[in-house]
Amino acid sequence: MRDFEDLVGEAAGADVTGWGFSWLDGRATEERPPWGYLQLLTDALARVESAVDLDTGGGEVIAEVPRLPASMSVTEAWPPNVARARALLGPRGVQVLETDAGAPVPLPDHSVELVTARHPVSPQWAEIARLLAPDGHYLAQHVGPASAVELSEHFLGPLPRDGQGRDPEQEVRAAERAGLERVELRTARCRMEFFDIGAVVWILRKCVWWVPDFTVAGYADRLRDLDAQIRADGVFVAHSTRHLIRACPR
Repeated sequence: MRDFEDLVGEAAGADVTGWGFSWLDGRATEERPPWGYLQLLTDALARVESAVDLDTGGGEVIAEVPRLPASMSVTEAWPPNVARARALLGPRGVQVLETDAGAPVPLPDHSVELVTARHPVSPQWAEIARLLAPDGHYLAQHVGPASAVELSEHFLGPLPRDGQGRDPEQEVRAAERAGLERVELRTARCRMEFFDIGAVVWILRKCVWWVPDFTVAGYADRLRDLDAQIRADGVFVAHSTRHLIRACPR
């Protein structure tokens, strides 16, 4: 394995825009939830003529779908991701809407048959209900509670397991208050493995909410400790949590 400075320096300078994770190939793995979100998304988009994907990142997930509806929009708040999504999805006729986080989506009421999201920042249930046509539905894979908490706690110390939000049952109740009805809720806990300290630095730069004040300089000692642990054990293991939600207007 390369030395600490080389691995960290490479990861600190690598591109983290978009929502692709190919930089981690061979350096980290994450078990996928059993329901296969991409296939569910592909099947759902093939059955509708209008859809919007919320918090699309750089458009990487939608770009993998072979057939898109005639009217397809995506939203994204971070300008570098907006540019990436436009370059990736624009040639396929997708409307990329740059929106502020939590702001209304600039589409008419009840104008889409399908609203989707993979790992939305924070589900805006009233807005989802506003966008959906009467016979439409919501299909999404959300990040669950305490996802990757083992990694966060290495840098931040013990964290509370309650009050962190993202609880699937609480999200369902919030959806119901907004006028939606649960169709399906499934949960999964998935193994994550990091094989070098560069993979850790890169993921913390990308998933900034795991260690909100992360910098290489600010956490140099903890990074060195984790580097030594990975070299001794061959891997650092954490777990992601995910839930699949389907909902429709009541």
